[in-house]
Amino acid sequence: MKIDFSGKSVIISGGGSGIGLAMSTAFHDAGAEVFILDAQPQNAIESTKNLKKVKVYSCDVSNQSRVLNVIAEIASTHSINVLVNNAGIAHIGTAVNTAESDFDKLMNVNVKGVYNCLHAVIPHMQKAGGGAILNTASIAGSLGLAERFAYSTTKGAVIAMTYSTAKDFLRDNIRCNCISPARIHTPFIDGYLAKNYPGREEEMFEKLSKTQPIGRMGKPDEVAALALFLCSDQAAFITGTDYSIDGGFVKLGGG
Repeated sequence: MKIDFSGKSVIISGGGSGIGLAMSTAFHDAGAEVFILDAQPQNAIESTKNLKKVKVYSCDVSNQSRVLNVIAEIASTHSINVLVNNAGIAHIGTAVNTAESDFDKLMNVNVKGVYNCLHAVIPHMQKAGGGAILNTASIAGSLGLAERFAYSTTKGAVIAMTYSTAKDFLRDNIRCNCISPARIHTPFIDGYLAKNYPGREEEMFEKLSKTQPIGRMGKPDEVAALALFLCSDQAAFITGTDYSIDGGFVKLGGG
């Protein structure tokens, strides 16, 4: 089954690194014109320099006026077919040791950022006769994970926003789903291990990998492949669903 996005425009927040970069590459390689909203535009420009049909916008998704302006600029020349809300930040802490400033930051990026992009893009999709939206959530949004209080809170909100959006805009031919990855091997994981376990990176990487029943971490390309399918015409009968991509963590019992 060949998935073809030729002639379609895809907006991806946080599309310049990690899972977002894998998504940007996958949609580009499937023929789409990709527009990346990224708070670190220079890094995104560098990481996508070999992708011909990619344009990067400097955009903090927590800033609604900036999001509205960027989306309006894109929509002035392109019909927006797909929105991928992927931008997000992580945090480690409990309800006791999470600082208010950190909680607010996560809410602004992970929750308000998704709302801002939905708020800006959906009217354009309505005018165009439909579209596909994909939100990046996490298994942390539906499971109890230790010391992920603020992060889990925000990802639970993303799942709820997915269901609500799918319901509200069903008659506008707008589909909305979300994906919930478990541990995926991205530069964030490497940085986390280097910072917290210097000299023990290999040992801790193996330990974290084995928390997935399948015995390893996921790959960004594997997440991108699921994203590509869910936003494609082949998934036209799928909406209002949260897809775990977790090596069996949720159903088979990770730890």
